[in-house]
Amino acid sequence: MRRRTPVIVGVGEVSERLDGPGYRRRSPVDLAADAAREALVDTGLPAGILAAVIDTVAGVPQFEISIPGATAPLGRSGNYPRSVAARIGARPRRAILAAPGGQGPQQLVNELAATIAAGDAEVVLLFGGEAMSTAARYAGAEDRPDWTEHADGDLEERGSDLRGVRTPHLTAHGMVGAPVQYAMIDNARRARLGLSRAEYAAEIGRLFAPFTRVAAAHPHAAAPVERTAAELTVPTAANRPIADPYTRYVVAREKVNQGAAVLLMSAHAAGRFGIPPARQVLLAGHADLRERELLERADLSTSPAAAMAVRHALEMAGAGIGDLATLDLYSCFPAPVFAIADAFGLSPDDPRGLTVTGGLPFFGGPGNNYSMHAIAETVRRARRAPGSFGLVGANGGVMSAYSAGVYTTIQRDWVPDGSGKLQSEVDSWPAPGHAVEASGAATVQTYTVKHDRDGTRTGIVIGRLTADGRRFVANADPDVLSTGEPIGAPVRVRSEGGVNRLEW
Repeated sequence: MRRRTPVIVGVGEVSERLDGPGYRRRSPVDLAADAAREALVDTGLPAGILAAVIDTVAGVPQFEISIPGATAPLGRSGNYPRSVAARIGARPRRAILAAPGGQGPQQLVNELAATIAAGDAEVVLLFGGEAMSTAARYAGAEDRPDWTEHADGDLEERGSDLRGVRTPHLTAHGMVGAPVQYAMIDNARRARLGLSRAEYAAEIGRLFAPFTRVAAAHPHAAAPVERTAAELTVPTAANRPIADPYTRYVVAREKVNQGAAVLLMSAHAAGRFGIPPARQVLLAGHADLRERELLERADLSTSPAAAMAVRHALEMAGAGIGDLATLDLYSCFPAPVFAIADAFGLSPDDPRGLTVTGGLPFFGGPGNNYSMHAIAETVRRARRAPGSFGLVGANGGVMSAYSAGVYTTIQRDWVPDGSGKLQSEVDSWPAPGHAVEASGAATVQTYTVKHDRDGTRTGIVIGRLTADGRRFVANADPDVLSTGEPIGAPVRVRSEGGVNRLEW
């Protein structure tokens, strides 16, 4: 390989559960730093030797620093990447705080591998950590820990991009929060397949039951419990409805304490430090694409940009979907898994499995950092099966951004991806217009009923006006949306006080 070819040489994971042995109330910085140490040790070298030569660090932001105005009940670092670097004795010249989104870990691997290939970095450490479980337990408690800290040094802060995800118009209709918006996608898919509510619930159960078996065997899983398809989808006191068709067990589990890290370096540096080729894993294929905003998508039931990203990464690697030994498809909700499974003909009972960790509802959804754990496990499995290929698909926003990576031990030179050209194609796709104030005859395209903890229900619909085809968001009677088949139904919509309402 060329001396600048990027290779992954170390991965690390840590976790703790509130009721587990050795629980220490670690902060997000502590969890990420401990995972970083694990990644350094994973190289086979003393951690201190490599910490001293790290020139770039990149942190995946916690939820509490991802959303403008969010608070950190136990305090936080003012410079998260450099706080982690200081913990492990690293003094990097460059520190990055990535943009929020579940695509972040894979996107960082793609980006910084290219940076190494260009000669602008040589040893790069990526990491993330979440302690939402501890924060929820101790917020307001007299003995709560104080995680406030400061670290000196420059910080390259990527900021937050909530385009199409959070707007005043969506908020006015209650269409806020990931469960509500993803539920719209899954209900559109149910209608496309012509399935009843009961049939689609069974399909979700069949999809995720194998995930629970993987999580039950993973040492860092937050919910290592095997469940049947029925257990996952039948509402109970513990498995309450969230947003139709979702119950609690089939959405990302955010109350976790987890950290993960990945160490990359140039092939030249790996050789200089004597890291055996058997421990080096390469990024054979990679892509980063952004989907059209939700209301601009021609088909609300899927994500062609996500499938395009995976297809391009596989083509770069010279592999097909059947050549993969492992897959990890981002699973914050069923919809992103279905989007890739549908595009490539994958079945829930594929003997390879669709996850290497157990997925976000069962392994855990540590904020934006889940896929760092998927990458770590994929790297370990690639080492155990030399010459094999493993896919990681990472999803952010409301199926808004997708980053894909194909990993292997097969030595090859770095090749830039063609994401820029593909993105131009995605951006050129036709999109329906949007009616902020909608009035007149219309058709329901998709819907959900949001269930709050206090029993309040909110019916939300995306429809299209009969007159000009413009798309709109509206509120509707939750009782009507909970019976029969709303999708495809002819309705009328009127606008009142900035809120559109359906009349049946």
